[in-house]
Amino acid sequence: MSNPDMKLVVVGAAGRMGQTLIRTIHAMPGVTLSAAVERSGSAFIGRDAGEIAGLGPTGILVTDDPLRAFVEAEGVLDFTAPAASVEFSGLAAQARIVHVIGTTGCSPADEARFAAAARHARVVKSGNMSLGVNLLGVLVQQAARALPAAGWDLEILEMHHKHKVDAPSGTALLLGEAAARGRGIDLQTQSVRVRDGHTGPRPEGTIGFATLRGGSVIGEHSVILAGEGETVTLSHSATDRSIFARGAVTAALWARSQKPGYYSMLDVLGLTA
Repeated sequence: MSNPDMKLVVVGAAGRMGQTLIRTIHAMPGVTLSAAVERSGSAFIGRDAGEIAGLGPTGILVTDDPLRAFVEAEGVLDFTAPAASVEFSGLAAQARIVHVIGTTGCSPADEARFAAAARHARVVKSGNMSLGVNLLGVLVQQAARALPAAGWDLEILEMHHKHKVDAPSGTALLLGEAAARGRGIDLQTQSVRVRDGHTGPRPEGTIGFATLRGGSVIGEHSVILAGEGETVTLSHSATDRSIFARGAVTAALWARSQKPGYYSMLDVLGLTA
């Protein structure tokens, strides 16, 4: 007998990603929306989640009580803010459910809290939930390993819409970590985030980041390996937010049958080395 549909909660339900997640759950087989959560005081509390997402009435009214929503569900999809995601991770651990985290801009202290929650919850966290970007990360790691730092400079260029609040993007950092693994270096100490004024020559072996913001761009990422007389560019373009939502639902369905733990999209996609 097949499993019944997995009951999922969307937090930050009225935001751009929240609405996309609600529409994606409605469209994908194997899952159903069991609750929609917004922060206390939101004007959307009590409104129908389907109507907010443009689907029409679903009978699921937006609530500001995440714990009750989590206890009655099997998983939560979370593209909110670091402080909110940390709170949700503790509640997901209490409820012993799946917690898929697409939130970016998290600190090392936040990551430690997610890891602690993963003792009881099945946590899947990624700077980007799309299949294409995670494949790109694997290719970047291979390229960084194959092309020696002594002759190949590595730069990561990203552009997002003007409302994005963190920089570099979570995806750029995901790609930077992949490159650092390929080269066997520490990204924190070997990355260059800002260039201004008389910088001197580019330090050999570092990984550079350039951040662009403007308009409604969903996400553009390029990893540039620049050698003497030749350049290799690996890139990904996101044209629809639904790619992240589909990835998050796929991650939740995968994690449903896993033991408690802290996983990434590479685990979900079977791309771990």
